[in-house]
Amino acid sequence: MKEIDYEKIAHKQEFKDLLSKRNRFILPISIFFIIATLLFPVLTGYTTILNNEAFGNISWAWIYALLLFIMVWTLVTIYMRRAKAFDREADKIIREYQEGEL
Repeated sequence: MKEIDYEKIAHKQEFKDLLSKRNRFILPISIFFIIATLLFPVLTGYTTILNNEAFGNISWAWIYALLLFIMVWTLVTIYMRRAKAFDREADKIIREYQEGEL
């Protein structure tokens, strides 16, 4: 079995399409994560919006913080599922390359 020429694979259209698909998925999620995460200290430090009681003695700040944890777990789950699909596509590209080389 010959060594895999990753430079050659990187120039194949299938690989470029895979990278494009992956980037179209990662960029919006990353932007959403960064904004949602950085918004919390801004809202708590510079405004009083989250200081109001949501119900009982629980303020909106606690709810926002809890939602951040839920958001992270959800985004990780979504990413892991999509990453498996991306890995399968990458394996298919490598397999096709190897079959063409034989």
